[in-house]
Amino acid sequence: MKSILTVLFTFVFFLSFYGQSNKASLQKFYDYDPIIEQHVDKVFHQLNDTTRVAQMIVTSAGELGKPEHVVLNLAKDNKIGGIVFLKGTKKNHRQMIDSLNTISKSQKQLPLIFSIDAEPSLFNGRLQGTDPIMNTIDIKTIGQSDSIAKIINKNLLEVGFHQNFAPVCDISPQNEAIKNRSFGNDKKAVIELSKQFIQTSQEQGIVATAKHFPGHGLVKGDTHKKSVYIDGKLQELDVYPPLIEAGVISIMMAHITIINNEKYNTKDLPASCSRNIVTGLLKEELGFKGIVITDALNIMKAVTIIDNAPLLASKAGNDMLLMPIDETETINTILNEMKNDPIYQEQVYQSVKKIIRLKISLGLINLDEK
Repeated sequence: MKSILTVLFTFVFFLSFYGQSNKASLQKFYDYDPIIEQHVDKVFHQLNDTTRVAQMIVTSAGELGKPEHVVLNLAKDNKIGGIVFLKGTKKNHRQMIDSLNTISKSQKQLPLIFSIDAEPSLFNGRLQGTDPIMNTIDIKTIGQSDSIAKIINKNLLEVGFHQNFAPVCDISPQNEAIKNRSFGNDKKAVIELSKQFIQTSQEQGIVATAKHFPGHGLVKGDTHKKSVYIDGKLQELDVYPPLIEAGVISIMMAHITIINNEKYNTKDLPASCSRNIVTGLLKEELGFKGIVITDALNIMKAVTIIDNAPLLASKAGNDMLLMPIDETETINTILNEMKNDPIYQEQVYQSVKKIIRLKISLGLINLDEK
């Protein structure tokens, strides 16, 4: 009897260990794994250029997003890779996510990444009906950052979200756009509280997003309303290297123009559309290998006043394009540019492979699938 129990225990342990060792996780996103690399290439080659580019497109849903029928049609037509959910209830968001998952599964498309701006200060507005939590500016300790992140993660996972466009890593609560969404004006505290929020989120299976690179706190103005400028030194840049070193998977670009800075001048473009900033500074100088995503491309006047902003943002090096005004037009514009520029085409391919890798790391794409 004892020997039989021992065999059964060993068998169950083996199955458990084998399952865990073959299950991707966010902790493995940056690790080299030949099995994952092989699977990324396999999935990539099952797509055509149109469906590849679509992986970069993140549309919007919820009360302030695009109409439900529009979002569902975009999913049916395989023209998006993810969706950010704006204002709504947990129930409504869950129902929409269920419908979208049904479409992806029935049409054998790649699963979508569902994201939300669940910053502590915006959380109750984005997920209406949730228990009130403190604003970001009121979080003062590592323990508070950890516990608030856990509360947010629990709710996001219950609904079916994968990515949180948080934390806000800007310095100072004084900016017109940031207000109480910041951890404050102490740079060291902003770094430590952001690191904890990121670590807790990603350990629990939610992709964290540090924003707004290279810094939206110590500027005047709101990029939702007009062009905003960093005049001279990038005072908030020091926040990001520790967060990159800590393993943050996603960073959101700000639509902020940089002037009077010889090295980082954006030549009248917002940082989100500047290759000098996205690729030169963030990817090459700071060595960020994760997912770079734009801020919203449809409502912020700092970028909507620019022709072909989604294409410029992609050429600058962004991997995900958040809320372009017209998803189909954006895909077609990128496809046309790829035909004329093989170097850019390869850049797009690398962005798409990173997104596929993220979906594998989230467990959305099963490594065991043949």
